[in-house]
Amino acid sequence: MSRVIVVTSGKGGVGKTTTSASLSAGLAKKGYKVAVIDFDVGLRNLDLIMGCERRVVYDFVNVVQGEANLKQALIRDKRVENLYILAASQTRDKDALTEEGVGKVIDDLKSEGFDFIVCDSPAGIEKGAQLALYYADEAIVVTNPEVSSVRDSDRILGILQAKSRRAESGDAPISEHLVLTRYNPERVDNGDMLAVDDVVDLLKVPLLGVIPESQQVLNASNAGEPVILDEQADAAQAYMDVVDRFLGEEKEHRFLTTEKKGLFSKFFGK
Repeated sequence: MSRVIVVTSGKGGVGKTTTSASLSAGLAKKGYKVAVIDFDVGLRNLDLIMGCERRVVYDFVNVVQGEANLKQALIRDKRVENLYILAASQTRDKDALTEEGVGKVIDDLKSEGFDFIVCDSPAGIEKGAQLALYYADEAIVVTNPEVSSVRDSDRILGILQAKSRRAESGDAPISEHLVLTRYNPERVDNGDMLAVDDVVDLLKVPLLGVIPESQQVLNASNAGEPVILDEQADAAQAYMDVVDRFLGEEKEHRFLTTEKKGLFSKFFGK
């Protein structure tokens, strides 16, 4: 049975699209058939991170508006088998998406045998974000360890619980997961960031993973590649742990504490 996952946040710039790209690629690497949809009409960042921006001929809005069919618009990833991208439109208004149109695209993807449909939501609570979460079975809330980001994420959790189709129909609620990005244990120790336990305590959502602050994330985005494919990067290993936990595996959380320096390092500054 297909599972619809929304990757959402209350605030922009927290690593939501990076998370959508890495989650999708990681699930596909595990052998699942995965489609990832960019709901951020007007901005269109997902195809840049996935490195397929030059291959976009038809987009999500074209399919919703009946100007192209799903097979014409889906872009097959060249690096990961069974991974497909549905890009957002850069030229349309956000009102081009409709609840009925989005629902039809989701249903068509299910009919095509996709195991996971990942909806990369715009930040905030506007129409595109609400449509991205409306059909979700599960939600991954992405936040930074900052008070403003956590506060906005709490607001998104309220919307997930009130405005999804599951909420409207009285079905079981959307399963919620938390991914904490740009985590720097040294800054936590210095009191410049919230600790993991503080964020979890504030949001009351199960922790799926912690992604360390890393230049490798930016490098991967600039190269048009999900960071999870750079297997030597700390962030890639953290995202792979996220995928494993999402699929039900028990994994100890990593990258939560500063590395303890040995005596040699203390004397020589290494």
